[in-house]
Amino acid sequence: MPNMQAQKTPITEQDPKVRARNFKEVCLGYTAEEAMNEAARCLNCKNRPCVSGCPVSVKIPDFLAQVKEGNFEEAYKIITSTNGLPAVSGRVCPQESQCEGKCVRGIKGEPVAIGKLERFCADYMADKKLEQEKAEPNGIKVAVVGSGPSGLTCAADLAKLGYSVTIFEAFHTAGGVLMYGIPEFRLPKATVQHEVDNLKALGVEIKTDMVIGKILSIDEIMEMGYKAVFVGTGAGLPNFMNIPGESLVGVFSANEYLTRINLMKGYLEEYDTPVRKYNSVAVVGGGNVAMDAARCAMRLGAEHVYVIYRRSEAEMPARKEEVHHAKEEGIEFLFLNNPVEILGDENGAVNGIKCVKMELGEPDAGGRRSVKAIPDSEFTIPIDACIMSIGTSPNPLIRSTTAGLEANKHGCLVVNEDMLTTKEGVYAGGDAVTGAATVILAMGAGKTAAKAMDEYIKSL
Repeated sequence: MPNMQAQKTPITEQDPKVRARNFKEVCLGYTAEEAMNEAARCLNCKNRPCVSGCPVSVKIPDFLAQVKEGNFEEAYKIITSTNGLPAVSGRVCPQESQCEGKCVRGIKGEPVAIGKLERFCADYMADKKLEQEKAEPNGIKVAVVGSGPSGLTCAADLAKLGYSVTIFEAFHTAGGVLMYGIPEFRLPKATVQHEVDNLKALGVEIKTDMVIGKILSIDEIMEMGYKAVFVGTGAGLPNFMNIPGESLVGVFSANEYLTRINLMKGYLEEYDTPVRKYNSVAVVGGGNVAMDAARCAMRLGAEHVYVIYRRSEAEMPARKEEVHHAKEEGIEFLFLNNPVEILGDENGAVNGIKCVKMELGEPDAGGRRSVKAIPDSEFTIPIDACIMSIGTSPNPLIRSTTAGLEANKHGCLVVNEDMLTTKEGVYAGGDAVTGAATVILAMGAGKTAAKAMDEYIKSL
């Protein structure tokens, strides 16, 4: 019988006052009993709207049915038949706008906690050996550039089809944005490493410190005998507002700030890559990256952390859970405000930010309301650091060193519905194609590309 409670089964979290000063994971996850109770809320709808809301088409009612009965290993097998990174997606997916957003239980209450249950299954299996199904090797080499979510997914699917897969990663550690962008308290790095190790168990070779476009070009990779290449290099080039003061000491891009903390362990004293502690920090932007940067600043000891966003809370693109957690941790939100200048002292260091109040206008063609400044509404906030989190663009290195690879006006690679670029045998997906987007959408692109690459190679 379904569990007809209207609300989700509560989940244990660290106390906000405690977690605001540490980097340990905020959400502690379900117990087995709690997971079974929550899974029993699924109505097992015939038309499965939750599945249609998932970019990688996880068989959600099927795995929930197994969790309900306590068959956690079987549930995990069902999830991983279409999703190679469940411990990741269970933690960072915007479920409220995808699977859970389509859940029928959400009509008269709260949707089933699909993401938390996916995470539970992955964590349950983390210390258990599950034999990886390896296909018979076909002797054909394929290359993947970048080891973020799209690259990892593409590599896994190709390896399961029997291909000899090599990942070329620019950094010294595999994982892409999962390693350098998303903080420990939201996505533990040991969890990401476990997913990378699963990939290696499939026979995938990962070559780190390989900046493609400098060390090797795409053409050189193909000349080495790789029959197809997938480009999943993400969008790591930060955008700025081009306002006065952005060159002052104490102004960061969120990309740099988070990389220093997450990949270079800048928050740990035993590492030689410290991040300076600031007292009052302004974070400009309203997405998940802005939430991550603001919450990191608080954990590094800031007394005041302000999130400055030019629209209202209703327009914020960040996950609701991240905004909720940030508010609980004492972060101050300044909605309908926009910076016009960053102020500095005689030494060239940040000491304030000048903002102007905004008001919402009419919706644009996409339904998003425009914003305009309110005359004579400027005010100043004293700060000693400013983190710009207003989006990123793909790095131009690969497209500028590869003849025949077209990009749009935003610098994103142009692809067709099969993720094929304008260059034969070269596929692309994730943020390199869409600009900064979600982990699960990048994973979906990796799956689509892997299928198309297999069909392309078989047609040669």
